[in-house]
Amino acid sequence: MQTNFSEAQLAKPDIAEANDILRKCVHCGFCTATCPTYVLLGDELDSPRGRIYQIRDMLESDKPASKAQVTHVDRCLSCLSCMTTCPASVHYMHLVDLARVRIESTYSRPLAERFLRKVLATVIPSPRLFQMSLMANALVRPFAKILPGRLKGLVGMSPAGLQGLSPVDRPQTFPAEGPRRMRVALMNGCAQQVLRPAINEASVRLLTRHGCEVVIAEGAGCCGALVHHMGDEVGSHSAAKANIAAWEKLRDQGGGLDAVIINASGCGTTIKDYGFMLRTEPQWATRAAWVSDIAMDISELMKTLGLQNAVTPVNAPVVAYHSACSMQHGQRLSSLPRNLLEMAGFDVREPAEGHLCCGSAGTYNIMQPDLAAELKRRKVASLMNTKADVVATGNIGCLVHIGGGLNEEDGPPVLHTVELLDWATGGPAPDVFE
Repeated sequence: MQTNFSEAQLAKPDIAEANDILRKCVHCGFCTATCPTYVLLGDELDSPRGRIYQIRDMLESDKPASKAQVTHVDRCLSCLSCMTTCPASVHYMHLVDLARVRIESTYSRPLAERFLRKVLATVIPSPRLFQMSLMANALVRPFAKILPGRLKGLVGMSPAGLQGLSPVDRPQTFPAEGPRRMRVALMNGCAQQVLRPAINEASVRLLTRHGCEVVIAEGAGCCGALVHHMGDEVGSHSAAKANIAAWEKLRDQGGGLDAVIINASGCGTTIKDYGFMLRTEPQWATRAAWVSDIAMDISELMKTLGLQNAVTPVNAPVVAYHSACSMQHGQRLSSLPRNLLEMAGFDVREPAEGHLCCGSAGTYNIMQPDLAAELKRRKVASLMNTKADVVATGNIGCLVHIGGGLNEEDGPPVLHTVELLDWATGGPAPDVFE
């Protein structure tokens, strides 16, 4: 793609980066076939190629983003399916993130939308605030079907049975069972602590059983993905720096740190990108790159460690594996979690349209409720067609979003992959089988 940035514009690191990305695009259109919003809407402006043109025009003109540009960029799920498809290796993720920063610095959203975005950015990253908000949501949950779109999405985030925060998520160290093979920090996240604390509990059991000393770092918190995708560069960088400092402290206190382990693939995609996010800040660039280098999805670590003493549970359920977009497109881990489940003895099935997003995408199901609902409907239908007993996934957003749709259809429950791996290697059966 031809670009026409001025020398003064190209002197800015973000514009120079955008220019390099834009010039790689060859207009081939392969991306349109796998883009969820283009599949649903059939509008070129709601395809990756169309958004790339709009982002180029927005950045080249050096003018405030227009309402139309904002509308089409906002509709992007950041599922990154286009990056998997693209033969020219266009780094669309970095381009659309730069565009979102530009939008937030130049475009004034309606007051109600600004308020909602502020609430989401404040509440969800704080486990205690988020838990309190979901308790309030539970009171209106019975009326969810009659609520308007965005309110319905907010209420839909509340699980049917809200649990208390787990003691596992407090800063502490869990010793390895037997000889210590690795010392790792577990990124316990924010929303996941509230929505399904069993995931972190299963992760700790699985890792310690396989010889890992697991540390929950004091001072580590939200990965920053939520505000990052809202274009809040200051907020996302602040979250990243807090985590980096917390994990450096673990490393330097003694014992080293072999890996930062993430069990929510949306967080993993962001943490693995810390090096890029902070590349222009001399005080943080090398430190951020260190974290990105040692960050691993829990499935990657389990491949390295190897499943030990895996025994197929009695009456093991048939599993439909949903590969979250951040797992298969963001981190390019499309088959590894499924392979681990098969190694553990489960019969694993894949749904049709496995490459298409379920519509969760962070806060997308709240901000774009109609599109998210249609994507969820398609995903639920494909999962139901597998005739599986349970659905497994590696991302909390997908788990809750799809779980709500399957529950409405009297479909199977949704679990995290680690809950099944923990069960197969000596842990307790997940609560849905008790």
